[in-house]
Amino acid sequence: MAEDKKPVPAKKDEKKKVRTREQESRNFRILYTVIWPFYNIPFPIRTLHRERIPDGACIICPNHNSNLDPPMACFAVTKKHPMRIMAKKSLMEIPVVGKIFDAAGTFGVDRGNADIGAIKKALKVLKDGYPLLMFPEGTRVKADTQGQAKTGAVMLAMKTGAPLVPMFMTRKKRVFRRTTIVIGEPYVIRPAGKRPTGAELEAAANELLRRIYALEEESK
Repeated sequence: MAEDKKPVPAKKDEKKKVRTREQESRNFRILYTVIWPFYNIPFPIRTLHRERIPDGACIICPNHNSNLDPPMACFAVTKKHPMRIMAKKSLMEIPVVGKIFDAAGTFGVDRGNADIGAIKKALKVLKDGYPLLMFPEGTRVKADTQGQAKTGAVMLAMKTGAPLVPMFMTRKKRVFRRTTIVIGEPYVIRPAGKRPTGAELEAAANELLRRIYALEEESK
């Protein structure tokens, strides 16, 4: 008699399921619902001009002074617009926490290097028609200062045609004190030629930062 052949175990790569954008959006909404009360009670927010948020792909661009800024930006936009967040790589490497955020569509970027993988993910998010949260200053800055404009957001906007949405958040966040978030008018930028020059990118990044901080007066 021929020996019974033992089933060959499936490879790990074959078992791994690829999440769809719809699943990531569902996970984002679940995470939003769970986290919202814990932030809203000690750190309530007031959002002005939510009607300016476009449907579909766009790049939400706030100023950045606190670790509270990413969730607050999500609450300002609401779960009607399930955003994808470009976060610092170290956050995504935290056990459990990184996996939870990854399931909701957040992805890490190595800010110290030219992270091509993160750029490709960001382009895919926008081409698939989803909003992306990016901080044009690249990292947190002191509440009484203004950071230097990075070119990542404007480069993605030029490549995809996605509108940039300036957002200003009250610089100092205090417990039980309301944070005001002002959403600016979305606008589209295009390079003069087939590819933007370094000078074009720098000028566009500075203009984006100017539009963000111009909203500060309205937040008072």
